[in-house]
Amino acid sequence: MYTAHPDRYADLPYRRTGRSGLKLPALSLGLWHNFGPDRPVETQRAILRRAFDLGITHFDLANNYGPPPGAAESALGEALKADFAPYRDELVISTKAGYLMWPGPYGEWGSRKYVLSSLDQSLGRLGLDHVDIFYSHRFDPETPLEETMGALHSAVQQGKALYVGVSNYSAEQTREAARILGELGTPLLIHQPRYSMLDRRPEDEGLLDALDELEVGSIVYSPLEQGLLTSRYLDGIPEGSRAASDSPFLNSDAVTGELVARLRALNEIAAGRGQSLAQLALAWVLRGGRVTSALVGASSPEQLEDSVRTLGNLGFDEAELARIDEVIKG
Repeated sequence: MYTAHPDRYADLPYRRTGRSGLKLPALSLGLWHNFGPDRPVETQRAILRRAFDLGITHFDLANNYGPPPGAAESALGEALKADFAPYRDELVISTKAGYLMWPGPYGEWGSRKYVLSSLDQSLGRLGLDHVDIFYSHRFDPETPLEETMGALHSAVQQGKALYVGVSNYSAEQTREAARILGELGTPLLIHQPRYSMLDRRPEDEGLLDALDELEVGSIVYSPLEQGLLTSRYLDGIPEGSRAASDSPFLNSDAVTGELVARLRALNEIAAGRGQSLAQLALAWVLRGGRVTSALVGASSPEQLEDSVRTLGNLGFDEAELARIDEVIKG
């Protein structure tokens, strides 16, 4: 029987989410990859246990995480029952609806029928009566935003979610979502965008500014750019890597000679700070406190421990930031 570490809250910093009462750990565990039937169950459970022992209280999912879709929620559901039942109220568990889950016209996007049906299915896989955060995973251009946000509001009213968020929405879509939810009486808690040193759209397109104005939290995914911002690609494409498999999320064409040269330059900056490239990348998105939390994946407990060591050095001076910008932007 798993017993959580008694000092699990001693070291990891927690950040308030927007203007809400909810605090999230600076690093959260994302179950996008590594939580499906192709991974040993004991490895998955070891990662979850180590995360909680380190103070990572937030486990982030979506209905389609796996592979196959739904597998990550099922895997966490088994772990919750086996290991975390006594600790449920210490955990923040989030899931999402928006991408394809079943055939036909009601199996994806943002209709009320899909969003609420998907949540019921997610709760069944998780073995829970509610999640802590429920997201609209993507904006639906063909469904009135009032309908999608109304479905999120209903999830809260029905007691199936405590808070709601959006993911992959533009700045203007986020402002409108926040307005609609505010009028309904269910505040927008959080936005989950893709953000990294290599992908700065939340800065460039005004999303971070909008979140500041709205006092909405943020939790960023892919801060390591699918592994590019790690030591794996400093000598090109290694055998067995995601790029070598031509994953839909990272293919070999993306790993150019120019990119490798930039990664090596960033690695030199990281070394000067006493960090790995991955730690530099995580510190960069968490710098200054604009981002509430960064999502990290892990294929082993040791990889998770390495990510947590980032939190000992989140400060940057202006010269370091300028050097990073020069490397990225040329």
